[in-house]
Amino acid sequence: MRQSLVTHPTLVRRQNVLSLFQQYAEAQMRAGVAPKGLEQSFAQALQISPSMWSQVKSSRPIGDKLARQIEALCRCPPGWLDEEREPQGLSPAEQQFMALALKAWRGTNADGRKRLKLMLKDLAG
Repeated sequence: MRQSLVTHPTLVRRQNVLSLFQQYAEAQMRAGVAPKGLEQSFAQALQISPSMWSQVKSSRPIGDKLARQIEALCRCPPGWLDEEREPQGLSPAEQQFMALALKAWRGTNADGRKRLKLMLKDLAG
């Protein structure tokens, strides 16, 4: 398995289930479904409450039983949620961050760029 910044199983599962939601939401919107209510319909598709989905997105660990349930209902092979993978595209928040980072990078001198890189390395661990 390749080395990455995300190594904790809880974080890997959360990242992967968020990726599944992004794929679900994009497919629904391509089919003409309005964005409002997609969170609730995804929770229903996973056979969990909207409240539990909200907790899973933010902080609740995804246990083995729930992980296998999600994989089965999303037609993923067993263990799929446990595998680290490259994100599929950038979320809107990630796009905003990248735009801000690029603006900061381009708007400073070599010393400022060095400080930006050091700060990001510190945050990445």
